Amino acid sequence: MAKLHDIVVDCRHPASLARFWAAALDGYRVAPYDDAELARLRAGGIDDPEDDPTVLVEADGGPRLWFQLVAEPKAAKNRLHLDLRSDDRAAEVARLLVLGASRLAELDEWTVLTDPEGNEFCVRD
Repeated sequence: MAKLHDIVVDCRHPASLARFWAAALDGYRVAPYDDAELARLRAGGIDDPEDDPTVLVEADGGPRLWFQLVAEPKAAKNRLHLDLRSDDRAAEVARLLVLGASRLAELDEWTVLTDPEGNEFCVRD
């Protein structure tokens, strides 16, 4: 039986989108760059982690999020999205808006937002 290992997000700028989601999700952080990882990037012609084509966001015990560079922009509604839960939806939505999210819709039980690259997600009560 398979187990969920990573959730992979195609994007235009992995580093900035990884920072957004690391800040958005409780207990998540952008994986640190050690010397071996920096050497791997330099071997690929990348001198700055800001230009890393694959950035990992991790948490203790939760699924990892991989943000990978793709050439094409997002063109349609997501076929998969994250649902977040909060005890105070209004406050959480306000916090996410400050981080760079945009509001798409306000419904009775959830709010539909987009991350800075337009990927939809929901915040539920």
